[in-house]
Amino acid sequence: MDASIWSNELIELFIVIGNKRANDFWAGNLQKDEELHMDSPVEKRKNFITQKYKEGKFRKTLLASLTKEELNKALCAAVVKPDVLETMALLFSGADVMCATGDPVHSTPYLLAKKAGQSLQMEFLYHNKFSDFPQHDIHSEGVLSQESSQSTFLCDFLYQAPAAASKLSSEKKLLEETNKKWCVLEGGFLSYYESDKSTTPNGTININEVICLAIHKEDFYLNTGPIFIFEIYLPSERVFLFGAETSQAQRKWTEAIAKHFVPLFAENLTEADYDLIGQLFYKDCHALDQWRKGWFAMDKSSLHFCLQMQEVQGDRMHLRRLQELTISTMVQNGEKLDVLLLVEKGRTLYIHGHTKLDFTVWHTAIEKAAGTDGNALQDQQLSKNDVPIIVNSCIAFVTQYGLGCKYIYQKNGDPLHISELLESFKKDARSFKLRAGKHQLEDVTGVLKSFLSDIDDALLTKELYPYWISALDAQDDKERIKKYGAFIRSLPGVNRATLAAIIEHLYRVQKCSEINHMNAHNLALVFSSCLFQTKGQTSEEVNVIEDLINNYVEIFEVKEDQVKQMDIENSFITKWKDTQVSQAGDLLIEVYVERKEPDCSIIIRISPVMEAEELTNDILAIKNIIPTKGDIWATFEVIENEELERPLHYKENVLEQVLRWSSLAEPGSAYLVVKKFLTADTIKHCSDRSTLGSIKEGILKIKEEPSKILSGNKFQDRYFVLRDGFLFLYKDVKSSKHDKMFSLSSVKFYRGVKKKMKPPTSWGLTAYSEKHHWHLCCDSSRAQTEWMTSIFIAQHENDIWPPAGKERKRSITKNPKIGGLPLIPIQHEGNATLARKISRVREQNLKGCGSLKSVIESPWTRA
Repeated sequence: MDASIWSNELIELFIVIGNKRANDFWAGNLQKDEELHMDSPVEKRKNFITQKYKEGKFRKTLLASLTKEELNKALCAAVVKPDVLETMALLFSGADVMCATGDPVHSTPYLLAKKAGQSLQMEFLYHNKFSDFPQHDIHSEGVLSQESSQSTFLCDFLYQAPAAASKLSSEKKLLEETNKKWCVLEGGFLSYYESDKSTTPNGTININEVICLAIHKEDFYLNTGPIFIFEIYLPSERVFLFGAETSQAQRKWTEAIAKHFVPLFAENLTEADYDLIGQLFYKDCHALDQWRKGWFAMDKSSLHFCLQMQEVQGDRMHLRRLQELTISTMVQNGEKLDVLLLVEKGRTLYIHGHTKLDFTVWHTAIEKAAGTDGNALQDQQLSKNDVPIIVNSCIAFVTQYGLGCKYIYQKNGDPLHISELLESFKKDARSFKLRAGKHQLEDVTGVLKSFLSDIDDALLTKELYPYWISALDAQDDKERIKKYGAFIRSLPGVNRATLAAIIEHLYRVQKCSEINHMNAHNLALVFSSCLFQTKGQTSEEVNVIEDLINNYVEIFEVKEDQVKQMDIENSFITKWKDTQVSQAGDLLIEVYVERKEPDCSIIIRISPVMEAEELTNDILAIKNIIPTKGDIWATFEVIENEELERPLHYKENVLEQVLRWSSLAEPGSAYLVVKKFLTADTIKHCSDRSTLGSIKEGILKIKEEPSKILSGNKFQDRYFVLRDGFLFLYKDVKSSKHDKMFSLSSVKFYRGVKKKMKPPTSWGLTAYSEKHHWHLCCDSSRAQTEWMTSIFIAQHENDIWPPAGKERKRSITKNPKIGGLPLIPIQHEGNATLARKISRVREQNLKGCGSLKSVIESPWTRA
C-alpha cells in the first residue's frame, strides 16, 4: 500500500469499523426483497448503491427522533470518546460534521477530538468533511443560511503576508514577506499555521468581523510562480493578505469567506463575479437624515448593493454612467470623515467606510471602474443617456459657441491641441471641462471627429456597412427611412444613443446654415468618413449621412414640440453672442429673492428638467427662509422691463420658460424672482368663492391688441365673469350673452400693464394668447391681487402647490448654488462687477462641505 495515503491511523480506523459493523448501520433496515443478488444487472447495482449510501434508504433509524440541534450536541459529546461507531451513526444520521461547538478555540468537532487526543475520531472526521451526507429529515429545518455557512470547511496551503496595521505596505514589499502557511477555514474562523503538522495557529481571523474582502484578478509573481491575491479587512484597521496558487483556489476561498460574513438578505451579492465585497455606511434620497449600513459588491464597472431600507433585494449603479463622482470631507463626532457621492440617472448615494483603510480601497476601486477602460465606445465614461461624455461635451461646446461660426467642422484645429484634449478626456472625461477662451472651437470640433474616427469600431459598425449603402437603392423616401430605422435599432445601445446625439447635433447645425454655411451635404462630407471609419469617402457614404441628417425627425421619431424647442434654443443661442453655459453643461442664471437688488441675487444652476417647485425650495433653503404656515412662495418670471410678472406653477419647467425669453423685444431685461405669492387668508377667501356659481366677477377696463372686438384704441369698461375654466366678457352687467370668452388653459396672465398702453389705473393684468394681447385694468391693488389669484387657482383647478404631507422637491443630486458666469445676460453689468459677484458666490460655496464636481451634460442633448 501507498504509505503516503494509508497512514497507521487510517488502517486502524478501517479495522475498528470493519465491513460488518459499517453494513450493520447502512443496511440495518434492508428488507429481504430489496437485497442485491450476485446476478443482479449493473443498473440495479448502481441504483442499490445510490439508495444505500447516498440516500441512506436502508440505514438504522434509531436516531431519527432527534432534532438537528440534538444530533450536533450528541456528536460533540461523542468525538471526545474512543467510540468511532457512535460518531459514525450520529454523522450519517444527519449531524453536521462542522457544527458549532460553542467553544471559541475548539470550534468544530474535529478540534474537540484533537483536544481530547482521539486520533481515530480525528481521522474519521477528517475523511468525511466533504462527504455528501443524507439530509436530516425533520420537518422544521427551514432556516439555514447562517448555519450552513458555518459548516464550510476548507484547508490548504496559502501564501500569507504579515497582518498590516493602519495601512498596507507596498505590494512589492508584501510579496517579499509572503510565506506559505497551512490555512484552515472552519466554524466561522480562518486560522493559519506554520505547517500542516502544527497544532497551534499563528493567528486566527473571526470571519464574522470582516468588513471588506478584496480579490485581485490579475496574478502576482513570486520566485515559485504566480499567486492570486485576496485581502481581508477588519474594523480594527488590520488587513490580511493571502495568495492561492490558482485562480480557481482563490475563488473557492473567497466564496467560502463571503458566505460567512454577508447576511442572508444580501446573499445575491455573492453570486456576482465581484472584485470587492463588504459593508459600508450609506445615505440615499430615501433617508438623508442618518447613516445606515448596507452591503456592496463591485463587479467590473457595476456597483451592486443591498440596502436595508429597500423593498427590493438588490440594486446596482453603472459606474461609467455616473453623472457625478465626488469625494468630500465632513466632521462627525469631532472626527473628519471622507464621504463619496455617487449620482447616476437621478439616483444619489453617499457612502463612507468603517475605517480610512477600507474606504480607500472602495474609493480607489470605484474611481477606477468609473473611468475610461479601453478604446471601445462602451468602455468610455458615459452620460445618463448612454452617450460618451466626450461626445456630449464637444456637442455642448459647439452648440454654445459654434452655431453661428462660418464653415464650422470644415476648419481644422491644431493637431497638438487636439491630441492634448483627447488625452485629458481619456484620463477623466467626467472631471475635464471645456472652457471658452481657453479652448478653441476648431480644436473641439477636431476632438469630436478624431474620437469618432479612432474608436475600435465605427459608430455605424463595419458589419452593417453594406446594409447602409444598399439602403440607397430604395427610391422611395419612406422605404429608405424605414430601412435606416431598422439598422439603427440593430446597433448596440451605446452606438444607438451616440448616433442619435450626433445626428441631432448635425441637424441643429444645418438649421443655422444661413449663418454658418454648413448645410446637410457639407456636414455629410465631413462626417461620413468619421462615422463609417473609411480612409477615403464615397458618394454613397456621403448620401447616407446626408439622408440621416435631413430625415432626422422621421428616422428618430422626434416629436413636433421638440423640434420647436430646438428652433427656440437656436434662436436664443445665435441671437446673444455673449451667451455662456456652466462647465457642468447646465444653464446658470441669476435668481433674486423678494426683490431685484444686488444683495438679493443668487447664481444658481438650472437643469433641463428642473421644475419651479424645486427652484423655489432650493432658493429658500440657500437663504434659510422658512415660510409661515399656510403661505405659498413661488418663482415669478419678470419681463418687459419689470412691468409684467407671472407666478410659475410648481410643476412648470423653468428652462422651457426661460428659453422663451428669446422671443421678447428685450430679453435681457427678463429675470426670475422668488417671493411670497399667496397667504393662507387669500387662499381661503378664493376657495370660499369657488363654492359659489362663479369664482370671480366684476367690471374691468380692457384694451385689445390688435383691436378686433372693440372699436378705437382706448380702454373700455366691460363686465367679466370667471367660471368653469373660462373668463367670460360681457358688454355690461345686464347682458345675458357674452361677447367673448377666454380659455384659461390657452392664455397666460401677467400681473401689470405696460406703460406704453397708457392704462387709466396703476393696477391691472395682461393676458397673452398666440395671436392676441389683452390689457385689463382694475380700480385697486386689492382687486388686482384677487383677480390674479382667482385666475391662477382656476387655471390649475386648485392644484396650486403640492398636497400637505408630500415630500418637498429639492435638488439633491447637485449643489444648486454654484459660481460661474450666468447663461442669460439678465443684467448688462460690467465684467468687473459681475466677477466680484461671482467671487462672492464662490466664497459662500466654500463655507460648506466643499464644491462638487459634476459631469458635463448638455441641456441641448436629450436622454
